[in-house]
Amino acid sequence: MIEKSPPHFRRNGTGFSSLAEGVLELLASGQASTRTELTALLGAPPSTVSFAVGQLLAHGLVAEEGTQSSTGGRPRKVLRVGGHDGYAVAADLGGKHAHVGVVRPGGRLTDVSTVPFATADGPEAALPGLVETLQALVGRYGREQLRGVGLCLPGPVDVEPGLVTLPARMPGWNRFPVRDWLEERFAVPVAVENDANCMAVGEHSVRPAEHRQSIMVKAGSGIGAGVIADGRLYRGGTGAAGEITHVRVEAAQDTPCSCGNTGCLETVASGAALVRILRERGRPVTSTEDVVRLAGDADPEATRAVRQAGRYLGMVLAANVNFFNPDAVYLGGILSTLEPFVAAVRSQLYEGCHPLVTEHLAIERASLGADAGLVGAGQFALQRAFAEALHEVTGNHHTP
Repeated sequence: MIEKSPPHFRRNGTGFSSLAEGVLELLASGQASTRTELTALLGAPPSTVSFAVGQLLAHGLVAEEGTQSSTGGRPRKVLRVGGHDGYAVAADLGGKHAHVGVVRPGGRLTDVSTVPFATADGPEAALPGLVETLQALVGRYGREQLRGVGLCLPGPVDVEPGLVTLPARMPGWNRFPVRDWLEERFAVPVAVENDANCMAVGEHSVRPAEHRQSIMVKAGSGIGAGVIADGRLYRGGTGAAGEITHVRVEAAQDTPCSCGNTGCLETVASGAALVRILRERGRPVTSTEDVVRLAGDADPEATRAVRQAGRYLGMVLAANVNFFNPDAVYLGGILSTLEPFVAAVRSQLYEGCHPLVTEHLAIERASLGADAGLVGAGQFALQRAFAEALHEVTGNHHTP
């Protein structure tokens, strides 16, 4: 992800400004397709944006085609990245399954399927089978058009080296060089990212352009959040932005958390917490899916527990929403499929936030549903691929 710094843009050592990389990012994600849209989103002068687009056109990284009807004036040329047939393969890893598919520039998703994936067996045992599945997709779509591979992981990710750090539910994965391991096997750029961040980017790519600030919450076995600020993923100082799962909640008291502390939100509002709570109340549940099934069948105990979990999540979110003042809060993950959970979160936000903050706040389920993380992982892979291509083709070009 490239930082934007209008009105002056850094040169990146190749003669290209960071603005050119920002243009590629917006075109790859589908957030923009014309110079006018790029100008509005980047906050740069039209002439500067046109110059950056011209650089990319000259090197074949962007193509111009057709026209888009406008409300007045001349029709606008439509811009696209790479070739028509370029794509990424992506996988969204869960505890026992992986969601896989093909992602095109702009976020179009095809060939989606779910395959077994034993995360608990560790990376060296689990990843080879996933590689076979992804290679089969590559064989179907053409090796020469493969641009990148994206991986969405259910744990904290150190993005620069592309590895997981101290994951709570991924034994054997800590510091394993996931990105390097996959790049050796696919020989294309690989992007490895946290699941909540992938969902935030994926969902943002299909939402209204005016929703420039949003919080994407993944509520599944664990809880995570991704933050979009000014239309871009916000990582924070050390890449840990959105770690709401370990905020202390009074109701959790001294319940031990996987992070080593006690009383975290995760211990009272996550799917794993609901399994524990319902088992203590005599319900036959062993997984978050069991909880969702019970609540979906209107089991009173499960419904009550799910609603309470939504309240706790809403309480923590309210503090963040008051502080950040986003345009939208999106809810994803398996718990977001339960209306009592979503209603409790929404109610708590309206109760706990200032009226000015909630006046135009959208509080909705992720429109991409279970595909949000997959789309985001593919977007990250394509952005990485296009950024590397930009550096490669301009390596010998220097601007005085």
